[in-house]
Amino acid sequence: MATSVEQGYFIKARRGGLPVIDDLPKFDVEAYIANYKGDDVPWLLLIGLTSPLLAPEALKSAYFEALRGKDVGKYDAALDAMREIVPSQAKALQDPLWVDRTSKQIKAESDRLEMELKGYKNNLIKESIRMGYDDLGQHLHQTGDLVNAVKAYGRMRDYCTTPSHVVIMNIRLISVSIDQGNWLAVQTNVQKLRSHGQQFAETQRLAAKLSAAMGLALLASSSYKEAAQEFIETDPRMAPARMDDPSDEEAFNEVMTPNDVAVYGGLCALASMDRAELQKKVLENTKFRAYLELEPHIRRAITFFVSSKYSSCLSILDSYRADYLLDKYLQPHVLEIYFQIRSKAIQQYFIPFSCVAFSALAAAFDTDEQNIEREVTSMVKRGKLDARIDLVDCVLLARKGNARKRVHEEALAMAKDYERAAQLRILRMDMLNAGLEVAEKGKLGGNTGFDSMGGEQPRASSSASSWFGEGAGRSLRSGLRG
Repeated sequence: MATSVEQGYFIKARRGGLPVIDDLPKFDVEAYIANYKGDDVPWLLLIGLTSPLLAPEALKSAYFEALRGKDVGKYDAALDAMREIVPSQAKALQDPLWVDRTSKQIKAESDRLEMELKGYKNNLIKESIRMGYDDLGQHLHQTGDLVNAVKAYGRMRDYCTTPSHVVIMNIRLISVSIDQGNWLAVQTNVQKLRSHGQQFAETQRLAAKLSAAMGLALLASSSYKEAAQEFIETDPRMAPARMDDPSDEEAFNEVMTPNDVAVYGGLCALASMDRAELQKKVLENTKFRAYLELEPHIRRAITFFVSSKYSSCLSILDSYRADYLLDKYLQPHVLEIYFQIRSKAIQQYFIPFSCVAFSALAAAFDTDEQNIEREVTSMVKRGKLDARIDLVDCVLLARKGNARKRVHEEALAMAKDYERAAQLRILRMDMLNAGLEVAEKGKLGGNTGFDSMGGEQPRASSSASSWFGEGAGRSLRSGLRG
């Protein structure tokens, strides 16, 4: 089965540059999917379209999951994927009447909810109208009509009468925007709730969800350092949440689990922070520690990086590469994040040396000379490594700066700053002597200036002659004029 699958769809995927994972992940698919609440079809489809070994099982599960739902689009996507990869299963399992039957049910339910909403509007009861829009939005969300779901939730705004109503509306909008992949809308709605944090007690209880959603949106936009800050500052109340209990408000497993927070935060931190920041902001962070305990390998990788044991850190990450490439949110960023982490490791390793042989670098990072040559070449081209490459002797050379030139430039800059400061001081002394100082009435007493009616007041005793003497003041002023 796997051989025939490999000979078909996945060969085309490799040629098209799509990710294809040959290694088995460390997780069991059923147990992995069970951690998430709600619609599992996108996760299963991603696994089925990426892993040749897991494709038959994952696509079959995606198909049956779609049958239990109301989203015709996802059912078609699952069936099309099965026809492409495992056509024998698709032919045996397809239900040609399901789409028509489900479409009729969806239309009937939509008509019923719209009629109820129309009745609520005629009665002019704001709470009923708000709940009507909420029910309609949830129905549209479940059936895959995300655009109209956003419109329905947005129309709740005019009928929200309590802070909890505003919080519910924004949480609904965040959930739909995540499914849409509209990350700007996610950030906007999170910021709206945070701006009302002092007024709405419900926002404080949802602080962990808001941090996780904002971190996910920043990760999707490749802002790894900002995403790391959000994830590592996520309130630890989500970590012990019971994912199998729908009444637990702290759980956010319709989007991500506490384990995902640890993985996303740890990888983003490794890609964007130096060793001092990793030690202080990640390993010593009491909030994030509760999440790191759920994923010990991430904590070990960060500890090894901080301890300059780069080979051990990278080997841990490489062993989990297949798992991360099967993650819906992480897959588009795995290669870039791994490149950033390796680049930082090579930079840190190279700092004490003026030159390093490719063989030494290859041994330190557990690879061969050809791969290390490609890596350092890419880093130099992208400006990640300030060095020169000697391909004849297979050596990486540090750029030698001109220390004399740098000292001269610093001295000239310091002289210019000193000259400007002296000119400003002399200008102030001239203003004091001319009586042009502007001061608040009543605070100077008999000091320099004019009163509010233009009458002259006695001048201040502080002047250039009192600081340096009359001769020094005149010589400085004449020097400036010259």
